[in-house]
Amino acid sequence: MGAKKVSCFVPLLFFICFFINVHFSLGADSISIYRSLSGDETIVSSGGNFELGFFQPGNFSKYYIGIWFKKVSAQTVVWVANRERPITDKFSSELKVVDGNLVLFDEKNTEVWSTNTKLKSSSVIAVLSDEGNLVLRNGSSNTTVWQSWDYPSDTWLPGANLGYDKRANRTQILTSWKNSEDPAPGLYTYELDPIGNQYLIRWNKSQKIWTSGTWNGKIFINVPEMAIKILFTFTYISNSTGAYFTYLLLNSSSYITRFVMDYNGQIKQHSWLADEHKWSLIWSEPKTQCQVNAYCGAYGVCNDISSPFCNCLSGFRSRFEKSWNSRDYSGGCERDMKLDSGNANTTKRSEDIFHNYPYMKWPDNPQAFSAVNAAGCKFNCLSNISCTAYAYYENACFTWNGNLFNLQQLSEHDNNGRVIYIRLHSSKFTKISKGVLYGVVVGSVAVVLLFSGLLLYAIGGKRLGRATEFVKATEGAAITAKADVYSYGMMLFEFVSGRRNLEQTRDEKVTFFPASAANVIINGGDILTILDPNLNGVADVEEVTNICRVACWCIQDDEQVRPTMSQIVQILEGVLDVDIPPDPRGLQVFIDNEDDIVFFTERPSSPNLHIQSNPSWASSLVK
Repeated sequence: MGAKKVSCFVPLLFFICFFINVHFSLGADSISIYRSLSGDETIVSSGGNFELGFFQPGNFSKYYIGIWFKKVSAQTVVWVANRERPITDKFSSELKVVDGNLVLFDEKNTEVWSTNTKLKSSSVIAVLSDEGNLVLRNGSSNTTVWQSWDYPSDTWLPGANLGYDKRANRTQILTSWKNSEDPAPGLYTYELDPIGNQYLIRWNKSQKIWTSGTWNGKIFINVPEMAIKILFTFTYISNSTGAYFTYLLLNSSSYITRFVMDYNGQIKQHSWLADEHKWSLIWSEPKTQCQVNAYCGAYGVCNDISSPFCNCLSGFRSRFEKSWNSRDYSGGCERDMKLDSGNANTTKRSEDIFHNYPYMKWPDNPQAFSAVNAAGCKFNCLSNISCTAYAYYENACFTWNGNLFNLQQLSEHDNNGRVIYIRLHSSKFTKISKGVLYGVVVGSVAVVLLFSGLLLYAIGGKRLGRATEFVKATEGAAITAKADVYSYGMMLFEFVSGRRNLEQTRDEKVTFFPASAANVIINGGDILTILDPNLNGVADVEEVTNICRVACWCIQDDEQVRPTMSQIVQILEGVLDVDIPPDPRGLQVFIDNEDDIVFFTERPSSPNLHIQSNPSWASSLVK
């Protein structure tokens, strides 16, 4: 009886041992019906080069199944399974073999990702190779039914093919991450041109932004660096079944490298520096960040020497602040204040203004036509509801419709830099300009008051009626728009001279700079003689001349001939030309009676101001 029990027990023990042996013989590099992955569990390739498991990019509660370098201290993911459908709980999720497929289930046991083959077999195993390829094999025939290299993410590893398979109607395409912390498909792809033996980088799956040039049998003609065969060798295969490139390391035992379609739009090759524990960039295309199409999105400005590379134009703000913080600038910028909708004849749209941005590389594909001057170019754009920007250069007008992409800020020393005028809402401009203008006006009043209490001056007992608004401002009376213009003109004179407009010398004589400046401007004198002496004559004569002419127009006796603030800005920006102004009659009295100017620095306590022997003359500084 005991012998029978022993004889029955031996086959059972043998079966258990066989089961255990089969289970563990699959090794730590594979997943099968006997072994799944969950939580912090991983599998490692036989040589210890690669590891597969759950990973979490950034600080977000999102997890992905991925493959990364095992021997690299900085986790570098080379392939992602569920890049479009992350899970939130890796401990309740599971990667396992089901009905001949490798399947990822989330915490609700919902299928998130699958190899999606038609094979129905319980003997299928998934093995992670030492080259970084996850291979699904039919255990009974040891044939490959699926492999991750046929479905790359953003990385191309040595030994992998990158091209297209005519039999399977499948193309291997590298697709960038959305940003540094989001493996979701981004805007940039790297693929083999289906009609030629060259590689392309595409933006938004359509627009071609870079090409390697055709393969000449040894190198891609636009990548001359390939002629130096120190690290790896390329091979091109083309036949009836398809076409692809592959590359192999010349010293595969010690060198770790990868090609990656970066989220910033560049294809890059990196090598791992073990001693320094960092990746080293070997090669990249396009060469500079700002050459990448639409990298900063609409109305974003790229600058290759700034950090970050992208910023929004003044008058605009980033559309997606969180994305920008993750270095994903593709969303671009949006207006602080949207343009009014309507047809081109609406009053509001015709009042839109243009802000100038100097030293810029223009967007692509402008509409070009001849124009007599910048004013005509501006009018053309202003009359077109779709026009968002214009530029005037060498008697030609350039206009752009719709959103502006690929704006680039250049150095002021770069001869390729040009001025572009971008349309803004008139209210946005008014808000900015008024803030500056009133700051200047108040500042000017403060300077006058500090200088002389309340500065009043008379000439030989005559009335001087050119300064009322300054005094009215201190007494609470309304300031007219034209008075603002007068004040702005006075301020421009002070900018040019580098001193106060009205000064008393040691011998108690008074000089009034606007009067002498107007005399030089109107009579065609040397404009640099009235320039701030600290500048030593170093200035743009045309620019100084325009400033002085504008200032003279601003202080004309007749308010109706003074320019508006918008016209002043356009003149100073170079959009409008400015003629020689007439002689302001109010200044002539200074020139004719300079020796008779008397200072009164006392401010009366009464709001009604009085002058010696002439109580009827009440304050009037600018009419």
